[in-house]
Amino acid sequence: MTSTTTAPPGRMRPGDLARTAGVGLRTRPLRAALSALGIAIGVAAMVAVMGLSASSQAGLLAEIDELGTNLLTVTPGRVLGGGTAELPIDAPAMIGRIKDVETVQSTGKTDANAFRNPYIPGINTNGISVNATSLDLPEAVRTTVAEGTYLNAATAEQPVAVLGSAAASRLGIDRIHPGARIWAGGQWFYVTGILSPATLAPEINSSVLIGFPAAQKYLDFDGHPTMVYVRADTDHVAEVRGLLAATANPAGADEVGVSRPSAALEARAATQSALGGLFLGLGAVALLVGGIGVANTMVISVLERRSEIGLRRALGATKGNIRLQFLAEAILLAALGGALGVALGTSATAVYADVKGWATVVPVLAWGGGLGAAVAIGAVAGLLPALRAARMQPTEALRTA
Repeated sequence: MTSTTTAPPGRMRPGDLARTAGVGLRTRPLRAALSALGIAIGVAAMVAVMGLSASSQAGLLAEIDELGTNLLTVTPGRVLGGGTAELPIDAPAMIGRIKDVETVQSTGKTDANAFRNPYIPGINTNGISVNATSLDLPEAVRTTVAEGTYLNAATAEQPVAVLGSAAASRLGIDRIHPGARIWAGGQWFYVTGILSPATLAPEINSSVLIGFPAAQKYLDFDGHPTMVYVRADTDHVAEVRGLLAATANPAGADEVGVSRPSAALEARAATQSALGGLFLGLGAVALLVGGIGVANTMVISVLERRSEIGLRRALGATKGNIRLQFLAEAILLAALGGALGVALGTSATAVYADVKGWATVVPVLAWGGGLGAAVAIGAVAGLLPALRAARMQPTEALRTA
């Protein structure tokens, strides 16, 4: 003997309710599609904003991990009278004696400016500085030589220069060829290399780098470093940082500035969502407009389907059945739009992240929240039309059809 499960009188099975709601949408496909599109646009905007923000943050943090968080910089601070202090000439050597320091490299700013040729007016500096540099600077700041070669012990004593990435662009030099040279400090310097962008040391990008001996010989440089780059043992960065100021300038520790470049990038990663909040708000407005479209669709649907409502009521459908049918249609319409929006937003995030070289990250809050918001708005938008449909009397509905 077999038994079949039947719904209690006046109630519909979830499957029957879903099929009934689906039929109501399929009979007006264009109107349903346009209403769902409004929801989809809003959800897509929200998912894309949150996904792009998370992907950008993940990419930046991955870059920080690759560059390392153990780089510290030492710079001259301010003296009591307000002028700029000066680091001792032997500051890099003294810093190198700290126990947990792995690498110490330095640069020193000269008074010279660099030009493509001597005929350019001296006022057109293009923001390019000429700096003396130690020989292992690229390794310390985790950059590479994009073109040519870097300085060595021999070329550091000659009028030879290596260009930062931005400096090379501003000077109009995109590759190294024999005899390439620039005008700096009243004489020619031969160019042997161009560096890749230095993320942790952006000041290097707009610099022309020459050896310390050459700077002292050809540009009357006094030998005082203006930036010291320190790589510390990763597990003892805080301890090294606490010792740097007093070690670099024992006579004036309060005139030394110590910073951690990666901290600025980490702060930037933490504030990635500041502008994203604006676009998230715009996405919410679009979602609200889509909800209004769903409400409009359902109101018109109730007016157009009065004969159906009257016939169903005459055949025994309860007010609850009618109310659930129209509410289910609104929720289904919004859910379809939400699912489409999640797909569009995720696709946009994946494409943009791939172009930027980031890992694609779509937070659960983005797609789950977007889909949930769409369903909630659909339920709210469909509630009033559903109640209106349920209140129709069978005779009135059939008479006005």
